[in-house]
Amino acid sequence: MTLVTLTATASAATPTTPTKPTATSATRPCPESDLKITASAVTPQRPDVLRVSANNRGATPCVIDRIPTVTFGDLDGAAQPDPPAESAPYRLAPGATAYATVRTVTGEPSPSTRTVGFITVAADPAHQGRRFDAAALGAPNGIRVWSPTTTWWRPTAG
Repeated sequence: MTLVTLTATASAATPTTPTKPTATSATRPCPESDLKITASAVTPQRPDVLRVSANNRGATPCVIDRIPTVTFGDLDGAAQPDPPAESAPYRLAPGATAYATVRTVTGEPSPSTRTVGFITVAADPAHQGRRFDAAALGAPNGIRVWSPTTTWWRPTAG
C-alpha cells in the first residue's frame, strides 16, 4: 500500500484543481526483487512458532505492508494480524530488516487442525512471496495449522 498526498494548487488565472497523487521515494513500494525473505522455526521445541524477516537489499527506502502475508500450503486465507489491524505502510531503509513472528497453531489445537507441506511468506499482499518447505522449517511431518496469527513487522527479532 502506498500513502499519497493530495494537494490543491490555485492561482488568480486558473480555478483550483487537485494535482495527481504522487508517492515520494520514501513511500514507494518495495519491489519484490529488492527483498530477501527468510523464515525459520524459533526453536526445535516450538515448531508452531516461526520467525520471518524481510530485508531491503535495494539502494533506496521503500515500504512493505505492516502485516506480513503468510499463507499455508493450499489452504485458503492467511495468518491474521495480532493485534488486529488494517493494512498500512511499513518503511524499510536500504539494508534494513523487518521481523515478525508467526504462530501456526493458536490456542488449543482442534480436530480441524490441518497439516501442510509448506508456507509462503510475502512482505506485501501484492507480492508472490517465497515458499518454505516444512522440512526446512524443522517440521519434517508437516506444519500444523489452526487459527494462525502473525505479529506486525518490527525492527528487531525479539
